Amino acid sequence: MTRPSNDTELMQRRAQRHESHLRSTYAAFIRHLCEVGKLEPSVAECAAVAVLSALERRILPSEAKDLEAQLPRRLVEFLPPLEQRPQRARRFGREAFLQTVADDLELPVGDVEPLVRAVFRSMRDLISEGEAADVASNLPPDLQALWGFTQ
Repeated sequence: MTRPSNDTELMQRRAQRHESHLRSTYAAFIRHLCEVGKLEPSVAECAAVAVLSALERRILPSEAKDLEAQLPRRLVEFLPPLEQRPQRARRFGREAFLQTVADDLELPVGDVEPLVRAVFRSMRDLISEGEAADVASNLPPDLQALWGFTQ
């Protein structure tokens, strides 16, 4: 009987389709970010990770988990595992946020705001309006302005 072989082949095909889907959703996000921010792909990838990482340190862990659920899995895989992240949101504003991203990207702080805005816009274009509002509600007014979400 060849049933086990067919099951194995079916599972392999499913795994390949899943992997292909993960790659394509991530690639589409990076392409969109490149267009929005007029960035090279390597810069877009680094900026996306740095900005998402800083954002997740600022918002509540439960909200970070909700946000991650709507982002490309490949992007989320670049972040530290949930158990290694702080269990509470850190309180900081725009200047500290920009400095954190600048430090991660090893760029002058004056150069990162356009990158942050591009990543935020690309993320907002991908997530639901409700999730965008939830993220905004976790941010102080100066970061809400960077997030670009008006209620």
